[in-house]
Amino acid sequence: MADTSMAPADAMTGPRGAKPKKNLSPRNIMLYGTLIVVSVYYLLPLWVMVMTSLKGMPEVRLGNIFAPPVEVTFQPWSEACTGLNCDGLSRGFWNSVLITVPSVILSIAIASVNGYALINWRFKGSDVFFTILIFGSFIPYQIMLYPIVILLREMGIYGTLWGLIIVHTIFGMPILTLLFRNYFSAMPEELFKAARVDGAGFWGIYFRIMLPMSLPIFVVALILQVTGIWNDFLFGVVFTKPDLYPMTVQLNNIVNSVQGVKEYNVNMAATVLTGLVPLIVYFVSGKLFVRGIAAGAVKG
Repeated sequence: MADTSMAPADAMTGPRGAKPKKNLSPRNIMLYGTLIVVSVYYLLPLWVMVMTSLKGMPEVRLGNIFAPPVEVTFQPWSEACTGLNCDGLSRGFWNSVLITVPSVILSIAIASVNGYALINWRFKGSDVFFTILIFGSFIPYQIMLYPIVILLREMGIYGTLWGLIIVHTIFGMPILTLLFRNYFSAMPEELFKAARVDGAGFWGIYFRIMLPMSLPIFVVALILQVTGIWNDFLFGVVFTKPDLYPMTVQLNNIVNSVQGVKEYNVNMAATVLTGLVPLIVYFVSGKLFVRGIAAGAVKG
C-alpha cells in the first residue's frame, strides 16, 4: 500500500484558483442597493396611483396615500368621466386606437424602406436626404405647429383623425429611419450581394431577406412609436377637435375639471387606465426591445 504521508502539499489540496467572490461584498451591496432605491423611486408613484384609485373619497381624505385601501372599491374606475359627458375615457381610448394603429404602421413601413434604401441602394443625393432627416429629429415641435395647421387646413383635413395620423407619421420618420439604417448596416453585406446575383430586386431583397432578419428592430420601432403617439398631448389638442380628442387630452380634461369636489381617486384611476397600453406593450415585447438595441439600433 502506497504511503501518502509524504505526498506534496499541492496534491493534497488540489488545484488553486481565484477565491470566489462573496455575495455580500461592498461592491454588490452598493450595486443592488442602488438598483433597489431606483426601483422604489419609480414604482412608488404607481403604487400611490393604484392604491388611491381603489379607495373611496372618505378614505382618501384621511391623507395616508401609501396605505392600501381598507375597503377596495372599483367605483372610481367606472366614474372616470369628463365634465357632464360621462363616457370620457372610453371615447378617448378608441380615438387613441384609431390614431395610433395607422400612425405606427405607416411610420414604421416608410422608415424601414428609407433605412434599407439608404444603406443598400445608394442613390444620388442620399447623404443629403439622410442629413435632412436627422436634422428633422432635433427641430422642436412647437416651431412647426402653426405651419402644419395652415397646411392641413389647405388640404381640408385639419381637425380630422387622418390629419393627426399624417402628423405623427411624418414626425416619427426621422428617428425611425436612423434606427433602421443603423440596424441594416450591421447585416453582412454578402447577403445583399448574393441576393443581387440570384436576381432579387429591390422589393425581393427587402421582403425575403431584410424583414425576416429584422424582428428586433421592428419591435424597437413599435415600442417607441406606440409610446410616443399614445402619450402625445400636444398634437392631439392642436390638430383635433373635442369629439376626436385622444385619451391623453380626455385625461387632462378629467384632472382639470372644476365642477364639484376634486375626486382624486377618479383622477388616479383615469391616469392608470391611460398608461396601460404602453405598459402592456413593454411587458410583452421587452426582451425583443433589448435585443434590438444590442444588435445595433443605436450604433452610428
